[in-house]
Amino acid sequence: MMRCSLSLFFIAASLCGTLRAQDGFLDGWFDRSDRAKADQPHWMTPVATVTPRLEQEFRTDFVVQQTASRHDLANFGNGKGLELIPNERVELLFNLPPYLMHNNPPVHDGFGDVSFVGKYRLLAANEEAGNYILTVFLAGSIPTGSYSNGARAGVITPTIAGGKGWGKFDIQSTFGAGLPTSHTNLIGHALAWNTAFQYHVTPKLWPELEVNSTFWKDGTQDGRKQTFLTPGLIFGRFKLHGRLAMAFGAGFQIAVTHYHTYNHAVVFTVRFPF
Repeated sequence: MMRCSLSLFFIAASLCGTLRAQDGFLDGWFDRSDRAKADQPHWMTPVATVTPRLEQEFRTDFVVQQTASRHDLANFGNGKGLELIPNERVELLFNLPPYLMHNNPPVHDGFGDVSFVGKYRLLAANEEAGNYILTVFLAGSIPTGSYSNGARAGVITPTIAGGKGWGKFDIQSTFGAGLPTSHTNLIGHALAWNTAFQYHVTPKLWPELEVNSTFWKDGTQDGRKQTFLTPGLIFGRFKLHGRLAMAFGAGFQIAVTHYHTYNHAVVFTVRFPF
C-alpha cells in the first residue's frame, strides 16, 4: 500500500512539474509576443494586403471569383492559417492549402499548394513613438495542388513591406517578386504591389480601400499587368475569452485594367488573434 502511494505521489509530482514547465514556456512565449505587438502600430490587418505588422492569430478566408468564362470559383481558406510570433522581431506563418471549387464541370475541384511565410521586422514604432513599421518577408510555396489547382513549380517570394500612420489614418504597402524554382519559361516572374488605405472610424470599425496590382515579366504572360480596387470593411477586435479575440470583415475586388485573370471577387475574412 505504501509503495503504491509513493508511486502515485511521484507520478503526480512529475505531472505537476511537466505542467509547470509548459506554463512557463507559454508564459515566456506570450510575454515575447506581447512585447512585439506593443512596439508596433496597432492597425488592422487589411482584407487582401499582407500587413507589415507581426501578428499572432489563426486566420481563414473565403473568396468567390467570377472568372472570364463567367463561372464562379470558390476558394475555401485562401491559403491562410496559423501565424505565430516566436521572437520580438519574427513572425512565422504556416498556411493551409486552399480548397478550390470551380463550378465548371470540365474543371476538377481540389486542393491548392501549401505555402509558408517568414517575416523579420526591421523598424517599428507604435502610435506614441512615430507610428511606422518596415518589415521584410520571405514566402515559399510547394506545388502540392491536386489536378491543375496549383502552380507548376515551387515559388519563392521575397517582399519588402512598410506602413505609416497619421492619427486614425494609415497606409500599409508591400512589394514582392515571385521567383519560380523551375518552369520559368511558362510561369515567368510575377511582381505584386499591394497598398491598403485605412481609417479607424470607431474602436471596432476599420473601412479601407486597397489597390492590388500584379505585373508579369517573362513566361506566357510577359508584359501583362492587372489592377484591382478593393473597398473593404473590417470589424474588431472583439474579446472572446482570456487572450482570444476575433475580427472579421469583407471586401469586393473590382478589375480596373483591360487584362485581368478574373472579373471581380468577394472576399470574407475571419481572424482569431491570441
